[in-house]
Amino acid sequence: MSHGNARLTPAGRLIMVQRIQSGRAVAHVAAEMGISRTTAWRWWRRYQEEGLAGLQDRSSVAHSHPQRTVACVETRVRIMRELTRRGPVFIAGKLRLQASTVGRVLGRHGVPLLRELDPITGNVIRATRRSATRYEHTRPGSLIHVDVKKLGRIPDGGGWRLHGRSEPVRGRGIGYDYVHTVIDDHSRVAYAEIHDDENGATAAGVLERAIAFYATLGVKVERVISDNAFAYRRSTAFRSVIDAHGIKQKFIKPHCPWTNGKVERLNRTLATEWAYARAWTSNADRAAALPTWLDHYNLDRAHLGIGGASPIDRINNGRGQYT
Repeated sequence: MSHGNARLTPAGRLIMVQRIQSGRAVAHVAAEMGISRTTAWRWWRRYQEEGLAGLQDRSSVAHSHPQRTVACVETRVRIMRELTRRGPVFIAGKLRLQASTVGRVLGRHGVPLLRELDPITGNVIRATRRSATRYEHTRPGSLIHVDVKKLGRIPDGGGWRLHGRSEPVRGRGIGYDYVHTVIDDHSRVAYAEIHDDENGATAAGVLERAIAFYATLGVKVERVISDNAFAYRRSTAFRSVIDAHGIKQKFIKPHCPWTNGKVERLNRTLATEWAYARAWTSNADRAAALPTWLDHYNLDRAHLGIGGASPIDRINNGRGQYT
């Protein structure tokens, strides 16, 4: 993938080369492609020397690091950290180094932060905030994530986001909306409903309709993963939907929400781009805008997690019929 400031992708560079091969001047082709003559000549020479391989992106990492801390000093830093279990400032003072240098050395070697260690034994006792290995199922429907996002309701006429906090408190005591969210692990196609509660019967109904929604796209749900909320783990109604469709149910490890990270990220995006994207004048107005936002999310919004594609593009190679 080309870096953010590249004017041409590898495919664009090939087009440029083909035009030059046809006998046209490099300067003229450069002007057409919107790049400098220097850049055009660089890619042309690389193609002449290496062929198609020369048009691919290369790492910008330096081939050598002459100013990098020498290996013996890095070893002393790591030994000092192991013996003292102290931070970069203390170690730097003992070894007569810069604290920033010590910090880079420890980070380069993957040394855990002090706050992650037991102060007595030095063992890592704090859970990391993300899984060591990211995963993605290979086909739509292989796994869907479910969760609930809790939102404070908006009073008629608007709340503090519209009128400011200097106004008398508005909306206190009017309760919450519970947005039940579902997302496909592979494609990121999302489904959501707003309800007054998060009990098992409501969650079961949402799952039933989500399964039907994915079926309209030609996707059969095979697995469901969720946190350990009562509605998912203990509800007879929710389990009945699971059994009726022959779905395998999975739960995340307690206190590890990042295992359910795709729906957690959906909830964050939903809050930023829909729930709090503007100052709504009523709760009904916000609720009415959710279907339109979901259509945008599924059909048009580019997702960096899937290479900049939209979720529907990943359903059967774009053959899914979204309704």
